[in-house]
Amino acid sequence: MRRFIQRTVLLTLLMTILAACGDNATSTSVPSGNSTPAPSGSENQVIRIASKNFTEQFIVGEMYALILEQAGYKVERKIGLGATDVAQAAMEKGEIDIYPEYTGTGLLTVLKLPTQTDPKAVYETVKKGYAEQFKIAWLDPAPMNNTQALAMTKEGAQKFGIITISDMAAKASELRMIGPPEFQEREDGLPGIQAKYGNFELKEYVPVDPGLKYKGLVEGNADVVVAFGTDGEIANYGLVVLKDDRAMFPPYQIAPLVRQSVLDANPKVAELLNALAPKLDDATMQKLNFEVSGNNRKYEDVAKEFLTAQGLLK
Repeated sequence: MRRFIQRTVLLTLLMTILAACGDNATSTSVPSGNSTPAPSGSENQVIRIASKNFTEQFIVGEMYALILEQAGYKVERKIGLGATDVAQAAMEKGEIDIYPEYTGTGLLTVLKLPTQTDPKAVYETVKKGYAEQFKIAWLDPAPMNNTQALAMTKEGAQKFGIITISDMAAKASELRMIGPPEFQEREDGLPGIQAKYGNFELKEYVPVDPGLKYKGLVEGNADVVVAFGTDGEIANYGLVVLKDDRAMFPPYQIAPLVRQSVLDANPKVAELLNALAPKLDDATMQKLNFEVSGNNRKYEDVAKEFLTAQGLLK
């Protein structure tokens, strides 16, 4: 009996010592030296970064994600989420936190305000309108202007004798236009052009994925393509951009949209993303876009390579 009691006491003492050692090991452990401290306010928050569904948006959205990740933020990507209406609805519902948008699109398509031609005035208008209506902040716009445009091959423009959008409207019944499906519905798309240049009717509108529109034009499946000012294909294919002789299109400068509650919780996000804005001019964006759409490179690689070259990524 005495031996049993002794063994019980010894076993109890041994378990007590082991438990104490375990507690001491936990209290003195240190985090790995390779971990990056999360910025203040972001410890429990994942920032969801989205983009619309075309090349330029893929690239710029990925740039936003890379910049914030380097700064220690947790990022969830929703690149290629959808068209303007999809992205805007997701922002309003709180399903995403940041995505790149264009000032002209915000003015005409989202706020549904009359067109303006002064870049600063357009920016101030959308900044105020989004803050009041949606509690969404516009950060700094880039100098690039990805304005809506219509373009033709040189041969096509010469064949139909078209230089301006007015010329195109006059001969619309002979022309096939190719572009993204949403262009048929957007206020700054076909309805807006028809309102500004006369209620013309095209021979045909060919809706395609944005990545296929130039291929369709140069292969002869259309006569006019819905273009954007920073598309690399314009220079690569030597296309003729039709003159907007009635000033239909406002400026389309790209800028990060951020939900105000997210920006309030993570104020450093503005400083980080604003550092990218001055780096994106027309020539730079045309080159980056064509690396993806023309040279078939991955947008992730193009974005990372550019940020590294500009000193924004290590």
